Amino acid sequence: MARIAGVDLPRNKHVEIALTYIYGIGRSRSRDILTQVGLEPTMKADNLTEEQINEIRKVIDAEYKVEGELRTQTSMNIKRLMDLGCYRGLRHRKSLPCHGQRTSTNARTRKGPKRAAVKKKK
Repeated sequence: MARIAGVDLPRNKHVEIALTYIYGIGRSRSRDILTQVGLEPTMKADNLTEEQINEIRKVIDAEYKVEGELRTQTSMNIKRLMDLGCYRGLRHRKSLPCHGQRTSTNARTRKGPKRAAVKKKK
């Protein structure tokens, strides 16, 4: 089992897909890494040798921020916006969408489940 950046890559998938299990690496970055190393994207992750895994690990460590480092950078960026008190920071603080989406009917993911309105008795 290949372990890169603290993530176990799935054995039965192509290397191109298996690398996307690492936070911060998508399909295009995965293809770029494999072309730099010189591997076939359709190769199964189970068939990688230790040398090939080490080469992939070196490329990722040298050129990309992944996993914990990227998560901390993202959370620090959000914290900076909140400390500044700018519009996006205020929206993050209230846990509302901050990219201009409507909130009257949608945004249930950010706002959470609907709260039922309490009706008064007549």
